[in-house]
Amino acid sequence: MGDTLITVVAIFLAAVLMFVFPLMSISERNDDISQLAVYTATVDFVDNIRSTGKITLDNYDKYIQTLSATGNSYDVEMSVKVLDENPGKKGAEATGAKIGENIYWTMYTSQIEEELGIGQANPRSTEKLLKEGDIVSVDVKNTNTTIAQMLKNFFYSISGNDTYSIEASHSGVVMTNGK
Repeated sequence: MGDTLITVVAIFLAAVLMFVFPLMSISERNDDISQLAVYTATVDFVDNIRSTGKITLDNYDKYIQTLSATGNSYDVEMSVKVLDENPGKKGAEATGAKIGENIYWTMYTSQIEEELGIGQANPRSTEKLLKEGDIVSVDVKNTNTTIAQMLKNFFYSISGNDTYSIEASHSGVVMTNGK
């Protein structure tokens, strides 16, 4: 009886070592590749906005398609801090370039998508023009549970709705006026 119990335990351990750990390793590698692809796409998208001075519907669609190509779903949060052109100068010597006198107001994802005409049949415009000094920020997080996350939750008892394994963020100052 003792030998059969040891044999069953040995077979179970061999099955775990032969199937589960390689599956965990491959799924974590897949998440790493997705993380790199999402980060690269986010940096390219923001740097394109910074160098051209505009957010276009075409570039936004390409960005979303690149993210979707990883096989995961994502929550994309964009914000644009628009430099106020008239900060209320009080004297002849006051300039908008002085430190501490720049005033920004913020546009968020829904406002930017509305201005780009996303979800509209006949959009007024398909681009959002920015000017030098505006600040663009994009944050991305996966919304689905990947295989690696499911395996980690099963084996390590990690739980929670706020756990995500793929995320990226990038921001920068617009360097040119959009035309």
